[in-house]
Amino acid sequence: QVQLVESGGGLVQPGGSLTLSCAASGSIANFDYMAWYRQAPGKERELVAGISRGGSTKYGDSVKGRFTISRDDAKNTLYLQMNSLKPEDTAVYYCNVKFVGRTYWGQGTQVTVSS
Repeated sequence: QVQLVESGGGLVQPGGSLTLSCAASGSIANFDYMAWYRQAPGKERELVAGISRGGSTKYGDSVKGRFTISRDDAKNTLYLQMNSLKPEDTAVYYCNVKFVGRTYWGQGTQVTVSS
């Protein structure tokens, strides 16, 4: 069983930055894939960014060049650095892990971009 706890969300003005963290209960060095998803009101959950065990990254088209996903295996933590935030980035952001054929989700953290 893997437990994931997100933190770092909040209210930020357009053009601002936030860094989300996802602390995992297990050793993330063993996880096959880790990712950030988001879900805005009335919309489907979408992939924001993902990172493989080998460090390969993938980004959603709407965040390329603005967001950066990274992992610190020593701290068992996944990060999402978000820059140049836009109102359309407003959503609940979820941490996602794939491990031994199962998928785990965190409880989510709210990000609101508004002036």
